[in-house]
Amino acid sequence: MSFQEVESVNQLEPTSPYRFITTQGLESATKHSGLLDTIDFNTWVTLNIQRAVGRIQSNLHEGLSLLATVGSTAPFVGLFGTVWGIYNALVSIGLSGQASIDKVAGPVGESLIMTAIGLAVAVPAVLGYNLLVRRNKMMMETVHSFGSDLHAVLLAGDARG
Repeated sequence: MSFQEVESVNQLEPTSPYRFITTQGLESATKHSGLLDTIDFNTWVTLNIQRAVGRIQSNLHEGLSLLATVGSTAPFVGLFGTVWGIYNALVSIGLSGQASIDKVAGPVGESLIMTAIGLAVAVPAVLGYNLLVRRNKMMMETVHSFGSDLHAVLLAGDARG
């Protein structure tokens, strides 16, 4: 890497995905020699930039499956609580032999609370999931564009060198 390239990379944040892609792209450009000469420079740089972009995409998707699972299963947990509460109300009625409000109110109230808890967990999880997926999609569009621009710069530098 030239001094100018190193200075440009050092201006990027250490944890920036753009710095990671730039470093990977520059390393691939400087390490294209020896046995790698059998692979043309364009293909070599493309593969390395695509690999770096893929790693960034994998890092962005971390935790999304857990959020999706919580968002999709929480309503069913709440529904199970509802069924369990109604079952307890029916058992109380069956044991006492009469359907009075005091036999039904407690278990039905518990079942409604379970439903509310299930929804209180599911709704934020689904909203958070959708927000993160949209943010990741927008971020990946800029990362892909940056990778393409870097690829063009590296190819132009190789043509001049």
